[in-house]
Amino acid sequence: MRFALLATVAGAAMLQAGTAGAADAGDSIVAQRTDARQVAQAAPAATGSAGGEMLEEIIVSGFRQSLQASLEQKRNATQVVEVITAEDIGKLPDNSIAESIARLPGIAAQRIDGRAQSISLRGLGPDFTTTLLNGREQVTTGNNRSVEFDQYPAEISSGVAVYKTSQSNVIGQGLAGTVDLKTIRPLDYKERVVALSARTEYVTNGKLNGDSDEYGYRFSGTYVDRFANDTLGVSLGVSHLMQPTQIKSTRFWGDGNYPIPNGDLPVSDTNPYIIGGAEVRANSQTLKRTGLVATVQYEPTDNFVTTLDFYYSKFDDIQYQRGIEMPLFWSAAQVGPNPTVQDGLVTGGTFSDVKGVGRSDIRETKADLYSAGWNGQYSKDGWTVTGDVGYSAADRKSSRFEAYFGTGRAGTGATDTLGFTSTPNDFGWQFTHGLNYADPNLMLLTDPGGWSGGALKKQGADGVLYDLDQNGYLNTPTIKDELWSARLDVTREIESEAFSAVTLGVNYTDRTKDYTQPEWYVVTTANFQNPANQGSITIPSTALLRPTKLGFSGLGDTIAFDPRKLLADGTYTLMKCERANCINDLAYSIDEKVWTGFAKIDLDAQLGNVTLTGNIGAQYIRTEQSSTGPSITTENNVTSFKIYTAGAKYNNFLPSANLIFTMPDPDHKVRLAASRQMARARPDQLSALSTYSYNPAQAQNPDIDYSPWSAGGDNNGNPTLKPWVADAVDATYEYYFADAGYLAINTYYKWLKTYIYKEKTVMDFTGFPVDGPEPVLRQGYSERPSNGNGGDIYGVEFALALPFDLVSEALDGFGMTGNVGYTKTTITPDPSQPSQPIPGFSKYTAQGTLYYDKDGFQARVSANYRSKFLAEVTGFGQSRSLRMGKGETIMDAQVSYEFQEGSSLKGLTIMLQGYNLTNEPFIAYGRGDTRLVERYEDYGSRYLLGASYKF
Repeated sequence: MRFALLATVAGAAMLQAGTAGAADAGDSIVAQRTDARQVAQAAPAATGSAGGEMLEEIIVSGFRQSLQASLEQKRNATQVVEVITAEDIGKLPDNSIAESIARLPGIAAQRIDGRAQSISLRGLGPDFTTTLLNGREQVTTGNNRSVEFDQYPAEISSGVAVYKTSQSNVIGQGLAGTVDLKTIRPLDYKERVVALSARTEYVTNGKLNGDSDEYGYRFSGTYVDRFANDTLGVSLGVSHLMQPTQIKSTRFWGDGNYPIPNGDLPVSDTNPYIIGGAEVRANSQTLKRTGLVATVQYEPTDNFVTTLDFYYSKFDDIQYQRGIEMPLFWSAAQVGPNPTVQDGLVTGGTFSDVKGVGRSDIRETKADLYSAGWNGQYSKDGWTVTGDVGYSAADRKSSRFEAYFGTGRAGTGATDTLGFTSTPNDFGWQFTHGLNYADPNLMLLTDPGGWSGGALKKQGADGVLYDLDQNGYLNTPTIKDELWSARLDVTREIESEAFSAVTLGVNYTDRTKDYTQPEWYVVTTANFQNPANQGSITIPSTALLRPTKLGFSGLGDTIAFDPRKLLADGTYTLMKCERANCINDLAYSIDEKVWTGFAKIDLDAQLGNVTLTGNIGAQYIRTEQSSTGPSITTENNVTSFKIYTAGAKYNNFLPSANLIFTMPDPDHKVRLAASRQMARARPDQLSALSTYSYNPAQAQNPDIDYSPWSAGGDNNGNPTLKPWVADAVDATYEYYFADAGYLAINTYYKWLKTYIYKEKTVMDFTGFPVDGPEPVLRQGYSERPSNGNGGDIYGVEFALALPFDLVSEALDGFGMTGNVGYTKTTITPDPSQPSQPIPGFSKYTAQGTLYYDKDGFQARVSANYRSKFLAEVTGFGQSRSLRMGKGETIMDAQVSYEFQEGSSLKGLTIMLQGYNLTNEPFIAYGRGDTRLVERYEDYGSRYLLGASYKF
């Protein structure tokens, strides 16, 4: 399949090159002068202006025309920006928005469950980039501020602008940059348009779980029309997909920090690293997503226009995760004789007495995302008044249902002898086994690892309190996120030799984010009803499914069943989690009220033969933030908590300047930019949730170093956190030498004034309950997120777009785009500790595309590379974890043909697309040693075949 696609790309391009005439690839481009509000996709939609300049509107069709339109907008933008323009209605250049964004200079995408979901910009992870929709801030369905881009269908987007420098009238900017997603403005189209698209897709890993899918589909439709003498425009768009993903997943215990036999001695061949344990799973995922977008635009006069737009996305994701966990060194298992040791690592050997823990889990996520906005703009006599009101909301409900099975309870049942071999270029490790994990007579519903740990207790009929087995676990995280915004700004044109306009404005946002995570233990009903006699039970045959395939790891097949059925038929019973970190459902609420006043002066001056444009301005931001959540403690097996509210009020002044020097030859531009930038802390970092302890023995000690109070834990937040702040400068040279050709070199430097990290700080425990005498001190130390020192981030980006007809007319239609980015960081939040990597940071990024586009034929091959990076992955209970990811290169290709004028099929396009053609895995490892693999995920390749029709 991979060979056929690449051969088709090359063959179609070469055949067409040999037979095509000398038609100008730009003939289909229609350009006309128009107001900047209609065309400046790279300008803030809420203001509808790009500095008051007259720009070019370009109606595009095809990849080369899309590239030309994007370059035209980049060329005329008033800040450093990267632009993506749809090839046609409903046709972004890639299969997803994140994949398109990841092809831009200095940007890399991280794949989560095989999909490009989040981005890193200029070496800074998703936390440092904010996303707008039509210029308005958006809520998120996760615990961070970066959106999950797979919530936004590419088919109903008209383009994307990525602002790399700050401009004072762009609200909600990030420290790394700002992504602005665009939807259609119907009055930009001169006639009715109806566009339909449908594709089927296939994933190469096959059906790893019997109740999953290997074939998917997607379709979209867009309608655009004008009414009332072309003063009223309406656009409607819908997109729906059913996308399967099959993941061969292996995780190895130690989080990259593999154990060593003697922890007091350094690593050597006589004291080597050894695998602590393994978790082998086949994950089968089916994503269903429906997106709707609607826009009404009314322009009754030349000086007034109003726009109302609405966006909705429904996200339904289910994943079957089935496999075996193998406790090895960190268990009672015994290392076999004569292991193979190489350079301080046990690379092969055996473990005996291995007690495997079978898992048949289900993870579900349902999310609804809403966005609505109204914008009105009135212009007269050099004055422009713009008003904007926006609303964004997200409602996400997830669940993770774990169900355990094995040969018997902890300490009983058959054990296995497991052989292991290091294969760092394959799946990290390969295994051999002796037991049949797919045998329903051997595998029972039980607690094979003894994971209850005495935490589950129930009184028996005899009045005795008994420990119960833990047969599973269920948590159901829920997020509700809501944001209101209102904005008013006034622009006055100026007749001056230095300035062209001045803008003053104010913006207000009110955001509330609530998080809850109810948790339960799963026990068998038989054990719950008879706590005095804990035992294992046979898996009901009615719940059994086709065995799950684990042959990729050497473990063969494993039992598979749906735990939801066992809960529904009464085989399972749920017990509410009573641990300290389960109390009050790990709930917290965050509220942010932000007032932003801004001013901007647009520049327009002649410096000899050089034209100076751009802007200078500033934002003054007032923030009021607060959070409410539980502070939890467990003393003497008794758990108590106090609802705790805290917050902060602070101000930020963010000046910015964008200077654009257009040379006497206007194809050459130099851009200089300077600004102060900021990024707010993650919502989970701002939460009031904390766990604490109280030691009555220290109650009368007045020394804070011996205070009875202390707090700390992975979930602890800090509602008083202030944002990351950085001073940044950019210098860019741009040369536009053809319709679809340009060269750009950009350098940048960011001085981070602050950084957020875990620190031991003083916390006030006034009002917290105590178990014992009243303490002398109500203060103690808490380890929680704090504002620390910053550091430096700097780098350079090089980008080139080259149509090959500049080299030879025989190559008309061929071309390439490419870019390379280098970023260096030195972040030291705690001066006493060494510098640390930033989440999402890659020192090197590179993207390249070779394309052919002529007379309806299109063919493209693309490669995206990023060096190693600190990846954000899902940890226990769907919490956030950070792991060092290995560098990766993703190869994609697509070929299509659009029937041309004169054909009875005019308007029809057929296409074949392939993604991750080389089946590049995601690999995480530890200690800087790629042999110490912690995660290995094989997503397979994805192929799509489809057609679109426009009339």
